[in-house]
Amino acid sequence: MNWNKIVECVPNFSEGRDLVKIDKIVAPFRAKAGVKLLDYSNDEDHNRLVVTLVGEPEALYEAVLEAIGVAVAEIDLTQHKGQHPRMGAVDVVPFIPIKNTTMEECIALSRQLGEQVAERYGVPVFLYEKSATASHRENLAAVRKGEFEGMAEKIKQPEWAPDYGKAERHPTAGTVAIGARMPLVAYNINLNTADLNIAQDIARKIRFIGGGLRYCKAMGVELKERGITQVSINMTDFTKTALYRAFELTRIEAKRYGVSIVGSEIIGLVPMEALIDTASYYLGLEDFSMEQVLEARIME
Repeated sequence: MNWNKIVECVPNFSEGRDLVKIDKIVAPFRAKAGVKLLDYSNDEDHNRLVVTLVGEPEALYEAVLEAIGVAVAEIDLTQHKGQHPRMGAVDVVPFIPIKNTTMEECIALSRQLGEQVAERYGVPVFLYEKSATASHRENLAAVRKGEFEGMAEKIKQPEWAPDYGKAERHPTAGTVAIGARMPLVAYNINLNTADLNIAQDIARKIRFIGGGLRYCKAMGVELKERGITQVSINMTDFTKTALYRAFELTRIEAKRYGVSIVGSEIIGLVPMEALIDTASYYLGLEDFSMEQVLEARIME
């Protein structure tokens, strides 16, 4: 990729079960000049699709705008059920600066997209994280609170008027949060219990808002097909709160219930540095740095 500027985008769509719809949503990201589809994963329990792509700013913008149009046409949230909170057919669209781009440029891109989504598709848009127009809109969880069902009334409140579009929830596509942020790691930890209350209690204890880890958001999720539960985590700054801290704190809190961890997973892509940091901790490596990673040196 001989691109001068590179921006990453990780749109989340509220469809994780219908493979035909998923293929239609992902199609605008394939074989496009200036855009590279890196990864996409769907989860049936969460009923959610997470796509990771990079590209030159304008090419990326056009591809995301097209995919949003497909999702609005294909997804009906009045028929949607899943473990993951959602307020829109396209639930959240973050832009992340990667190469020769600034956070300010990503903020501008998010605002450009927000304006067009509201105008072209009639979906109200909330700007969040670094793009937020007010402090109470920075946290995605606060914006999404009430989800699709509750948004019908919430959006009419003056403090929750959308940044773009009418103060009226789209009847089937809901609303969407669009913004700019630093790289995020979606990290889930699975527990050997079917008791959702235990997973929810552990999530409350490890997340920052509950007195836990500073850059950690978490919630308890039921994985019905496997008969277990999960602590679903978003690490919003892995350089300040490492993955292994979330893992170890979850293990400690689970122990009080006689519950153990059966595995964990990364959703989408993860920066190499986040995994190297965790490996260094568990291997007890001394004075280890990214400079010693073969792949990192090759890519220089």
